[in-house]
Amino acid sequence: MGLAVGVIGGGQLARMMIPAAIRLGVELRVLAESEHASAGLAATAVGDHRDAETVLGFARGVDVVTFDHEHVPQPVLAALVAAGATVRPGPDALRHAQDKLEMRARLEELGVPQPEWAAVSSAAELAAFLAEHGGVAVVKTPRGGYDGKGVRVVRDAGEAADWLAAGPPLLVEERVGFVRELAQQIARRPGGESALYPLVESTQRDGVCAEVIAPAPHGGRVAQAAARIATSIADGLGVTGMLAVELFETDDERVLVNELAMRPHNSGHWSIEGAVTDQFEQHLRAVLDLPLGSTELRAPWTVMVNVLGGPADGDLDRCRRLALADQPTAALHLYGKDPRPGRKIGHVTACGPDLDDAAFVARAAAAAFD
Repeated sequence: MGLAVGVIGGGQLARMMIPAAIRLGVELRVLAESEHASAGLAATAVGDHRDAETVLGFARGVDVVTFDHEHVPQPVLAALVAAGATVRPGPDALRHAQDKLEMRARLEELGVPQPEWAAVSSAAELAAFLAEHGGVAVVKTPRGGYDGKGVRVVRDAGEAADWLAAGPPLLVEERVGFVRELAQQIARRPGGESALYPLVESTQRDGVCAEVIAPAPHGGRVAQAAARIATSIADGLGVTGMLAVELFETDDERVLVNELAMRPHNSGHWSIEGAVTDQFEQHLRAVLDLPLGSTELRAPWTVMVNVLGGPADGDLDRCRRLALADQPTAALHLYGKDPRPGRKIGHVTACGPDLDDAAFVARAAAAAFD
């Protein structure tokens, strides 16, 4: 009998696992939020990932359960484990991608470099942190934030009054003076074997990833530090599958951990065309405990540009035709989503021997969707 992987969540990450599953001869099943989800092509069930009975019913037909997102509640994950399901990454690892306060505390125990931080439950505690860190800080809701949501830069405790009133403690961090943002992907099997991808440089706009360059220019010692950090985190948290470590590089070449994602990640989409084994196939290999693939580059440079928002008139067909005709060497990935301001509806990738040429191709193709 063949292997079956169940993916909870029907977003674009699950969608991009479909070709990888086909290559591996693996059956991919998806528990999607709706019939119109991005990964509806592989959706075998539609339901609420917060409902234990729905998730347990879905898990009975697969060999391993993995995720398109980190929002499955811990009690549901515990119910899966209690029922004998193989869950990868497991609940103990996943909680550190679900709760930023737990992540910070555990990374501190592991001795991983990160910004100064604290848990605050009152305006007085936040004001004290601000006073100690130059009068400006970054406040985050511990759960649920992504793509810039749940994040505020504050200079006065009153700017987070509504979040403080909601009850749970908030995470407050020093505002890091960074020179660029980086990301390090690593895949890890249950027994501890791991494979590192090249360090990449990312550019954010309004808190959303806009562009990724692989490998990160001028990596050097920074790339070595990022590799050590990612390996330490993957081993220390017992991660199985893909782990993305988002990083800040400071002006004195220090590398600090920003956030974690325990799944394929936007900063790794370049690997579909740019690496021997892309992050989606690698994730499936890891959670199925199959030998990991090569992470070597297929070209000296790969640039990925996200398609954000899309055309105001909603005419994706016109934009698609324009992009493909104008930049025939670009690889276009659309996610089956309707255009909406700020929404990730796809990405474009270009590879080649010259960084400027690859960047031009990817940016020009993505611009066809403006």
